Amino acid sequence: MIAEIGLYALVLALVVSLVQATLPLIGAARRIPEWVALAAWTAPAQLVFIAVAFGALTYAYVVSDFSLLNVAANSHSAKPMIYKVSGVWGNHEGSLVLWVLILALFGAAVAGFGSNLPVAFRARVLAVQAWIAVGFLAFILFTSNPFLRLDPPPADGRGLNPLLQDIGLALHPPFLYLGYVGFSITFSFAIAALIEGKVDAAWARWVRPWTLAAWSFLTLGIALGSWWAYYELGWGGWWYWDPVENSSFMPWLVGTALLHSAVVVEKRDALKTWTVLLAIITFAFSLLGTFLVRSGVLTSVHAFATDPARGIFILGLIVVYVGGALFLYAARAQALAGGGLFAPISREGALVLNNLLLTTAAATVLLGTLYPLFVDLFELGKISVGPPYFNATFVPLMIPMLVALGIGPMLAWKRGDLGGALARLTAAFAAAAAVALATLALAWGTGAVLAALAMALAAWLVVGALSELAERTRLFRAGAGESWRRLKGLPRSALGMTLAHLGVGILVAGMTGSLAWTAEDIRVMRPGERVAVADYDLELLGVREGVMGPNYRATRAGFAVSRAGAPVAVLEPEKRFYLVEERPTTEAAILTTWRGDLYAVIGDPDGKGGWVVRLYYKPMILWIWAGAALMALAGALSLSDRRLRVGAPTRARRRRGAEAPARA
Repeated sequence: MIAEIGLYALVLALVVSLVQATLPLIGAARRIPEWVALAAWTAPAQLVFIAVAFGALTYAYVVSDFSLLNVAANSHSAKPMIYKVSGVWGNHEGSLVLWVLILALFGAAVAGFGSNLPVAFRARVLAVQAWIAVGFLAFILFTSNPFLRLDPPPADGRGLNPLLQDIGLALHPPFLYLGYVGFSITFSFAIAALIEGKVDAAWARWVRPWTLAAWSFLTLGIALGSWWAYYELGWGGWWYWDPVENSSFMPWLVGTALLHSAVVVEKRDALKTWTVLLAIITFAFSLLGTFLVRSGVLTSVHAFATDPARGIFILGLIVVYVGGALFLYAARAQALAGGGLFAPISREGALVLNNLLLTTAAATVLLGTLYPLFVDLFELGKISVGPPYFNATFVPLMIPMLVALGIGPMLAWKRGDLGGALARLTAAFAAAAAVALATLALAWGTGAVLAALAMALAAWLVVGALSELAERTRLFRAGAGESWRRLKGLPRSALGMTLAHLGVGILVAGMTGSLAWTAEDIRVMRPGERVAVADYDLELLGVREGVMGPNYRATRAGFAVSRAGAPVAVLEPEKRFYLVEERPTTEAAILTTWRGDLYAVIGDPDGKGGWVVRLYYKPMILWIWAGAALMALAGALSLSDRRLRVGAPTRARRRRGAEAPARA
């Protein structure tokens, strides 16, 4: 009965979405206030109905209702409760319900917190958002119904992919969806602006907090996915340029460009058409990621579906939404042209360079991701595009961007003084040079020059961000009291920018350290043998077989770790075999410090009393996720800025916006 309620709720959500997608849009065009007002009521109603459906599906997983095909195919009664719940979105059908739930959540948030928006404009935004919901709710109901019944139901389920039975995968998809589904709101703002034919500073102020929220969630979601891949897959890496990884990274790159471009629109009334185009492309990349995961064109642990018919349906949605948006853009963008002028050497110029490099980087990732698929589609053979391509194309684009990232905030708006900006970055230059020389002196060898360059860039970013903050607060040039007063008076969005740039610097340092100075030892060890990895000594204490877990059987090794003769820890990596799914997984044991990670993996026996082991030392790898977390925190801090929450319009403007449908 509860499953039927969930299905009925999805049907009602589709009906409400159709109303929200049509009547408010017509009402805004024909000046019918009652129809315009419907948007503010239908958006929360849509959220309620989808939440009921999601709750019904979650309940079915929690109670192990195997009369549902979806539950029987992706759960098991012996599975721990947290993985029963996360199993709701660990499959194609359930993940789509989460997708539309987050879509509705953002729409309801605009309805509830968008009181600073003109009523007609808000109605158009919510109508566009509802059109997206209509497509995906129809996709669920007609091709991916999560509430299909089995008759007779099986005694138990088939379980969930063991790789997904992990806390990282319990957290990673919701944050990822909050990110790239969240960009649907910026898309809706862009389409509403094109319909009205108006983009100005107020529009940029309205769109920035939603872009910032989606970007922060996506940053956190990508970081969680990287962390999961690092400790769960057993190969010691944190990024492999997997096509599905790329599908979340591309909207992040373009979304970052959008975030910076919106600042130029707000401050200088420039780059208006470009910013609208970025909003469209960002969500287009989000839809592309949805297609790649669910079309069957990719084989990946991240991929959900293998039914080409579903992929064709999503491809049709992409054509309608993105094609329609680009057609509208081509027809209306000329009306948005104009705005403030600025010199190439200026804050705006630095942000334009930032945009060009980020979008070009996204294009290189797109090419590397799709090229093998097109080669296969046209039967031109099988090729693989991996890290060498991305390292050769993506990394060189990031070097000038990171340099500009330190200089840009030091430049004035409209016309900047490059010499003066560089003079204020003397400390950053000195830090970069010192770190580069220290790196060359301490770690000379293969790749040392590139590592020194990367560490210099990290130091440049960190010290540059701190120098910019020191300039704002007149640190060391005024009394401590005045500097403290200036710091407290800084907008939170400015502090957020400083934290974000600091996070990028820490992230770059972590990536460099983990890639340049990893120590690796793969060998056969017997109990009692010792091996040195970096400055640690590891002794294999023994290997126990047949260790039982909640729903798996494990082989568990024990390594005594010491450093300089002093005991440090005992690491216990496992090789698990999940009984229901009949699939093995590798569970690494990791000793984490700020200096680096000691990483141990147990493999197969050699039949002579020995075991294959893989041991790694990953310097500074924790800095990667610390930097990403700091970037996400910076986004949250910026969102708390009252200027972004209140918005640009005055009360008089809001009043005029509310009266527009009745008068115009």
